Amino acid sequence: MHTRFAAVRDCFHDLLTSGRETGAALVVWYDGQPVVDLVGGTRAVGEAWRPDTLVNVYSVGKPVAALCLLMLVDRGHVDLDAPVDRYWPEFRTPATVRQVLSHTAGLPAFPVPRPATAVADWALLAGDLAAADPEWSPGSVAGEHAWTYGHLVGELVRRVDGRSVGRFLAEEIADRWQLDLAFGLTEADQRRCADLRYGDPGWPTRALGEPGSLRARAMGNPAGGQDLAVLNSPLWRAAEMPAVNLHATAHGLGRLYTGLLAGGVLEGVRLFSAELVAEATRVQYDGPDLVLDRPVRWTLGMQWEPDGSWGMGGLGGSSAWADPERGYTFAYATAHLAQHDRVDELVEVLHSCL
Repeated sequence: MHTRFAAVRDCFHDLLTSGRETGAALVVWYDGQPVVDLVGGTRAVGEAWRPDTLVNVYSVGKPVAALCLLMLVDRGHVDLDAPVDRYWPEFRTPATVRQVLSHTAGLPAFPVPRPATAVADWALLAGDLAAADPEWSPGSVAGEHAWTYGHLVGELVRRVDGRSVGRFLAEEIADRWQLDLAFGLTEADQRRCADLRYGDPGWPTRALGEPGSLRARAMGNPAGGQDLAVLNSPLWRAAEMPAVNLHATAHGLGRLYTGLLAGGVLEGVRLFSAELVAEATRVQYDGPDLVLDRPVRWTLGMQWEPDGSWGMGGLGGSSAWADPERGYTFAYATAHLAQHDRVDELVEVLHSCL
């Protein structure tokens, strides 16, 4: 722990001692070096959180799924402005690859109600999306593709490359940059998972929003996405639901964003061209988001903030991003499902240290 950042450590410990956090990890890289690496609390009853504890980070996984498809763009196998049906012939919505990546394709919700077990049936959910009618004219407006994003992006990866998005991530990105994160966990990796828990009993209801709203439809199907019995089950952990079930360590997320901040290279291993990283982190859409119900700037898979940082927060409090202006990357992975105020406080303290 770098002494300059001692106040960040103190803030993290305060969150734990106050009970506002019960299990989490925090990693910060500054100027290309790790300067904060903290774990605290428990991953399960009676089991301390460890540096290699994996946790479901919800939407923090969306940029990770996007990077798998963007790697195929970088290699010339996919054209950002081609219609999706060039690669996925059954796909009916007249959207481009770029519109899928920037949440403007018009398919923010799975169209057919499905039970929780459907998370393990990739072909079923991808087929539902292929046959769906868009909720708006693609490209006209954005709405976070809360649960559908991973299947839209992941099926494009599968159609072009032949591998599932989970296998592609493992072999092309995670192994080469030594990132401890995955879609679809092995039995061995499931044994080091943190059990999600509600930090706030009202959290699942609030997370879904008004019954019948676009947000509720986007986040409530398949069933079980806010149900601890599902989220902590082997079914969920082994499935590939790339929009919402990346399991990661803060360490893995911090390394990923450090490589992107350096223009696509980490510890001498280049995975992406600098041009691809620049395009992927550029604002593609700036306007209202119909699912989040607020203005959003979307890049190709990330949210872009007014201070120039880019990354993604996840439902329940996990978050990871890069701040090019200040020269740091930040990764917070938590099992304590509540609001994002913990991250807000940590960032305020971090900025005071800088």
